[in-house]
Amino acid sequence: MTMADVASVDDGGMGPRADRPKRRTFTQEYKDAVLAEYDAADRGQRGAILRREDLYSSHVVDWRRSRGAVSAEPAGARKGKDPRDAQIEALTARAVKAEAELARTRAALDLVGKAHALLETLSESAAQPPRSTR
Repeated sequence: MTMADVASVDDGGMGPRADRPKRRTFTQEYKDAVLAEYDAADRGQRGAILRREDLYSSHVVDWRRSRGAVSAEPAGARKGKDPRDAQIEALTARAVKAEAELARTRAALDLVGKAHALLETLSESAAQPPRSTR
């Protein structure tokens, strides 16, 4: 179907708006055919259909609404993420990062504790007088 299949409103009269473009009107059969083709097409091919028919995505949305569709999107369309889901993902990633940092900090503290104990032992042995061999 092309623009030749579209019915247009043209009163043919001369008036103050005669030089302006006329609003296009579409028959219900044309709308149904374009919607069926659009819904059957892959996501990458939908834009080509709209360009070929010289339509906008808002036409498709409006036609679905007027057809009585419950949703403005086809049944297989991806829904947007719930903001709470995005927040949960961000907080989970933050918690994982914090756990890794905590593990590194604990390992460093353990190492520092062992080094302190070793230095303390060495300083105690250096402070004691040497033993005599009698």
